[in-house]
Amino acid sequence: MARESHMFKTGLMRPGLFLVFALTIATQFCLGQHSLAQSYPTRSVKIIVPFPAGGTADAIPRVIGDWLSRKWGQAVIIENRSGAGGNVGAELAYKSDPDGYTLLSAPPPPLVINQNLYQNLTFDPMQFEPVIVMAQVPNALMTNPHKVAAKTVSEFIAYLKANPGKVTSATQGNGTTSHLTSEMLQMMARVQVQHVPYRGSAPALQGLLAGDVDFMFDNLGVSLPLIQSGKLRLLAVASDKRLPSLPDVPTMAETLPGFESAAWYAVVAPPKTPNAIIQKLNADISEALRDPEVQDRLKKLSADIVGGSIDTTAKFMHQEVDRWNEVIKTANVKMQ
Repeated sequence: MARESHMFKTGLMRPGLFLVFALTIATQFCLGQHSLAQSYPTRSVKIIVPFPAGGTADAIPRVIGDWLSRKWGQAVIIENRSGAGGNVGAELAYKSDPDGYTLLSAPPPPLVINQNLYQNLTFDPMQFEPVIVMAQVPNALMTNPHKVAAKTVSEFIAYLKANPGKVTSATQGNGTTSHLTSEMLQMMARVQVQHVPYRGSAPALQGLLAGDVDFMFDNLGVSLPLIQSGKLRLLAVASDKRLPSLPDVPTMAETLPGFESAAWYAVVAPPKTPNAIIQKLNADISEALRDPEVQDRLKKLSADIVGGSIDTTAKFMHQEVDRWNEVIKTANVKMQ
């Protein structure tokens, strides 16, 4: 700008010419952005999942990644980097080059929860570039039937009250939705349980199956087959209404009014990733979510498709920060 000001003062560039100059630069920038989006991707794309393989957080991006790899003609690699409630993988994605070739796919914790739980995060979740929320899956209360005899939520609450602090609750880790949902149960039912954090859904489910723990709040994505086989018992879902696919299963709210919890799965990019790439990612993933084959695969994971624009996604995430922060404060959740 100093050079342009000097040119005006010396009469070397008239205002009209400067406007043409500015418009030319802006046009070249837009064309460059368009060209960038048109050519992207020219090589493999890595999607970091900050939880172990085997859970819904891993399964959903694999479904979408498989579709994208066929559309793009480029490999889409899912890399699992678990630890610290999703913070390890999220930090890795956050500090990656903002070129669209490293993305993060995550449930709520590292995107909208952990900033209210961890005092010294080495990344700012709200600086991620939001792309899209792919799907959401309601959490559900499930027990090991060999350890817990209760068959209804009321019976289960009575069992917890009769054994304060003795019944063990498996969670996906500190600060995860399963952890906070367990805290909601304690707060709303006025009971105490013993928190047993794992490093993701898959190992927590293994602990529940083995009888190492008594119950768990988890999404139905990968646990439904275990319920259908009788290895786990499903007491209730935490959606706002009964699921059409499970009409005989009550909601938690039927016993505890207002009880609602769902896990959602989003894609975000490192800060300062070019908007043209973000727009292309949103458009391509939206196209994937409209594909009947993808919809069928997600349905088998008990997932409801979300989708939406970038602005809608950003607004939703800000709302989720406020919602979960209220739960954290009300339940007085502290990191162990």
